[in-house]
Amino acid sequence: MEFNHGQEHVDDGMVIVQANLDDMNPEHVPYVTDRLLEAGANDVYWIPIIMKKGRPGLMLNVLVEEERLGQMEAIVFAETSTLGLRYMRASCHRLGRVMEKVETPWGPITVKAGYYQGRRVQFAPEFRECEQTARRHGVPLKEVYEEVRRAYSAEGGRR
Repeated sequence: MEFNHGQEHVDDGMVIVQANLDDMNPEHVPYVTDRLLEAGANDVYWIPIIMKKGRPGLMLNVLVEEERLGQMEAIVFAETSTLGLRYMRASCHRLGRVMEKVETPWGPITVKAGYYQGRRVQFAPEFRECEQTARRHGVPLKEVYEEVRRAYSAEGGRR
């Protein structure tokens, strides 16, 4: 994932790819999601839906830059049961983002901070680092999150 070093911007060349699926094994969802993200999708999400004849299904949504559309199509057609895709052009207003480290009792952990018009408006600890820290030190994940948020707030961010 690329970060824009605190500068917000609008991406106009984005596409949302959709497929409705009522005959795919839902156990495949995490695998398909990972494949799409690894291939460069900006976002992947699934919505439970009711399809024709009252059948439960899933709607796959993939947000991707237009130049990566072919890669997404190849994965979706290979890994799902869809027979067709829908496309919608999209613009995405992205906050400026900065990755910063904070010190915790268990070592440094990364925080992703979001900036709007030069002001920090949100921040979040990086999940994977918090998860690894919780497992390694035998502490609850929520305790790690709370400590990272407290430490980052006390430092006032680095910007």
